[in-house]
Amino acid sequence: MDLTASFLDYPGRFRLVRKIAEGGMATVYEAEQLGPAGFTKRTALKVIHTQYAKQGEFLQLFVDEAKLSANLVHGNVVQIYQLGEVSGRYFIAMEYIQGPTLRSIIDTHRDLRTPMPPTLAAYVASRVCRALDFAHNFIDARGRRLDIVHRDVSPGNVMATWDGHIKLADFGIAKARTSVDPAESRPMMMGKKHYMSPEQMLGLAVDARSDVFSLGVVLFEMLALTPLFHEDITELAIDEVAVEPMPNLHALIPGLDPELEQILTLALEKDPARRPTAAAMGRALDEWCVAQNEMGTPDRLQEHLQTIFPATYAPPSRTGEATSFSMLRDAGKGPVMSWWKRVVGSISG
Repeated sequence: MDLTASFLDYPGRFRLVRKIAEGGMATVYEAEQLGPAGFTKRTALKVIHTQYAKQGEFLQLFVDEAKLSANLVHGNVVQIYQLGEVSGRYFIAMEYIQGPTLRSIIDTHRDLRTPMPPTLAAYVASRVCRALDFAHNFIDARGRRLDIVHRDVSPGNVMATWDGHIKLADFGIAKARTSVDPAESRPMMMGKKHYMSPEQMLGLAVDARSDVFSLGVVLFEMLALTPLFHEDITELAIDEVAVEPMPNLHALIPGLDPELEQILTLALEKDPARRPTAAAMGRALDEWCVAQNEMGTPDRLQEHLQTIFPATYAPPSRTGEATSFSMLRDAGKGPVMSWWKRVVGSISG
């Protein structure tokens, strides 16, 4: 093989393990990428439905998702590995997330009739803020600011790993300054209407502040365990989101801390100019957690997931061997400290 060549062609295969989810436009599978010498890598494979692969604008959305997301390398964004095509079937290979969606976490809390700890809700939202801030301000390899807007921030597109990290997924209808937007050529509602900003609902131009509103709706649902907006008929939903006054948040979330309420209220401003940036919202949420002396952390979220998903909780493999300095917590007690004293004594002697 000539490694000095301009291109390095390679064969590749994926083995489909199981179907994870099926949406209107694509199906997602758990899969294994297979390589030489027994190499395997667990991935998620998103395969566009055949009927949409034959429609130019939907196929372009799918391709743009891969091209747009591939270089969004951030700890709070689901990573894209590859865009491929086999006999007219287009797929995206991406990071496989072991853990529940935020949709599942909220629904489980509702079923258990147990509120989600506000500091954990703030932690989840602040990590989504980090992902959004990275996308909103992303500059490509040619130095161009892309002005990416996700347009589909919702509980189903926020993933939690079993070890407590948050990932924003599915840039399938994301809009960038450099990408084609089917909604600009004809009326088309892009996104889930119960999480849309007023300007998105009205079909107006959207920017980064639209995602902040959507995240505000998601944060409300984490705290209230019920959606902020309920109307299913599109015309009524437009009135509910874009026209009617915002409901009294404090009345809908008993015991809501006034400072957290203020953060939520600013994110849910109907006027985009009055909303904070994703970065500012994330900082405010982190500062609020600090003030509560109860920081949201991956460890805390991991413990919480273990509590509410006892049957399905599947953390990363552990040996069970005690390897932390917690063994020294009871200083001077037990065989561990006796052993340590003998070691120190032999060194000093």
